[in-house]
Amino acid sequence: MTVYYRPLVQHGDFRPDGAMSLAGQKLWFTLAEKIERGKIKKVVDVSDIPEEHLVRFVRPRTAIAGLDMAQPQIMGILNATPDSFSDGGVHNSIDTARTAAIAMVAHGASILDIGGESTRPGADFVPEDEEIARTRPLIEAIRSETDALISIDTRKASVAKVAHQAGAGLINDVSGFTFDPQLAPFCAQIEAPVCVMHMQGDPATMQDDPQYDDVLLDVYDFLDRQITELERQGLNRDQIIVDPGIGFGKNTDHNLTLLRNLSLFHGLGCPILLGVSRKGFIGEIGKESRKDARAPGSIAVALAGLSQGVQIVRVHDVAETAQALRLWAAVR
Repeated sequence: MTVYYRPLVQHGDFRPDGAMSLAGQKLWFTLAEKIERGKIKKVVDVSDIPEEHLVRFVRPRTAIAGLDMAQPQIMGILNATPDSFSDGGVHNSIDTARTAAIAMVAHGASILDIGGESTRPGADFVPEDEEIARTRPLIEAIRSETDALISIDTRKASVAKVAHQAGAGLINDVSGFTFDPQLAPFCAQIEAPVCVMHMQGDPATMQDDPQYDDVLLDVYDFLDRQITELERQGLNRDQIIVDPGIGFGKNTDHNLTLLRNLSLFHGLGCPILLGVSRKGFIGEIGKESRKDARAPGSIAVALAGLSQGVQIVRVHDVAETAQALRLWAAVR
């Protein structure tokens, strides 16, 4: 039976003897939860964690496209879609989108995530040529204005190829490289960093009635398998980012379970991306029906993720998140 370990993450300059740094960050841990399916969790000392697990927890993460993974990074969301759940239709104009991108970088975004196919619950499939028509001009326009890392949010190899030619340097696949078998070989060929996300089902049906045996371990196992497969196809683990896919085929209880236990995913040995910005459970728990008024709740969850060692937060409200992050870092 597989045994999992979740480091119980702490911070502070004064560390007890035996404390281990987490992924090259200022965070550390002396204890971990030992987790097995169907058994009660146990808290164990760091000295009881097997070496193969401990190495992945402790090893500093390699830079992604020059970005230091020992420091929190902000990924700004820029959707060139008419129907994305929060900003659909806002950036349909190239000039408007370019202005928004420049502002995001000025306010603290080190990555810009460009999407041409909505992945909101119930969204329809977008043909490849339409997705390319939406994203290529935007990427070209942004590339001419900034050196920030551009991410293409797509599950299609043909879209990724055109986006890469236009200036995108990171491939962010919400399907976790299960949709298009040509996408992983292309990423390996160009040696691009990638983000592997977990999603149960597809956007059209994912929120109908999501079910898991154990959402935390099921998501972990999926990401573990996909990383292994990507390595088999020629990608390097140190250039793979993982995303547990909050809100993608998960109900509120699933989301909260994942958020409470995010540090488990450090056992994959990859940087972790957290995307919670403006999502439905934030409106539900925070009692805010307006999607564009959910920045406070989104920031609260992002900071909770950073406290567990998440390296990248994907957000709509870049300026507000960057301000909160600076204060969070200062008081810590």
